[in-house]
Amino acid sequence: MEKDILVRMQEDLERALTKPAENRRWVMLLDTRKCTSCKACSVACASENKLPPNLWYRPVFEREDGKYPKPTRTALPKPCMQCDNPPCVTACPVKGADGATWKETRGIGTGVVPVNYAKCIGCAKCVPACPYSARTMDNGRFHTEGTPQLMKYETMPSFEYGRNWPRQGKHQPVGNVRKCHFCMHRLANGMLPQCVTSCVCRMGYFGDANDPESLLAQVIKANQTKIQILKKEKGTKPRVYYLGNINLEVFHGYF
Repeated sequence: MEKDILVRMQEDLERALTKPAENRRWVMLLDTRKCTSCKACSVACASENKLPPNLWYRPVFEREDGKYPKPTRTALPKPCMQCDNPPCVTACPVKGADGATWKETRGIGTGVVPVNYAKCIGCAKCVPACPYSARTMDNGRFHTEGTPQLMKYETMPSFEYGRNWPRQGKHQPVGNVRKCHFCMHRLANGMLPQCVTSCVCRMGYFGDANDPESLLAQVIKANQTKIQILKKEKGTKPRVYYLGNINLEVFHGYF
């Protein structure tokens, strides 16, 4: 019996974590042919990271083309691209190894572009610098505002980047920029990103692209002529790839 792809990717992940960080290359591949736009990934991500209203690390955009009786509908999940040449980092005024945002070159998150809420000054200069609109300011709101009582799950700290970040007090995400980080806290505990594990369509692939035995690397190799990236002309070198018969350019005006 063939293994579920999540089981296979979990095994790949465990193997990747035994390698030196500099030998790994975390990549996400999204097969748009499988996506039904159920948005389970968006909801699961929001729950995992305790995201406030109107802040999504993993939005799913939809587009309808054609006319009756043969219309077509396509969906495009869009996490942070974790660019190898991230313009958001260049735009940030709090620079350096101890800055507010950077391209990680060591540890579990090698290749990811994190945000240090304790260093972010909330200037939001990185927000328009991102060609993919992957960064959003946390305005401190709650989903249950206006009700008799705020729900406890909303006021609990967000566990990101390996630590708890309270919704109130010092060093909080409120007033700062937030974004997808490939669930670094889950990777550190040997788990796949939440958006990948929650996808009922199994459209997401994640793993070490440098490992030829990984399912991710094998899917990429088998579909090299069909792999696409968003806004290639920007030269950002994203680590999120797309697979499927979809014209990514039609989505450029969506973000």
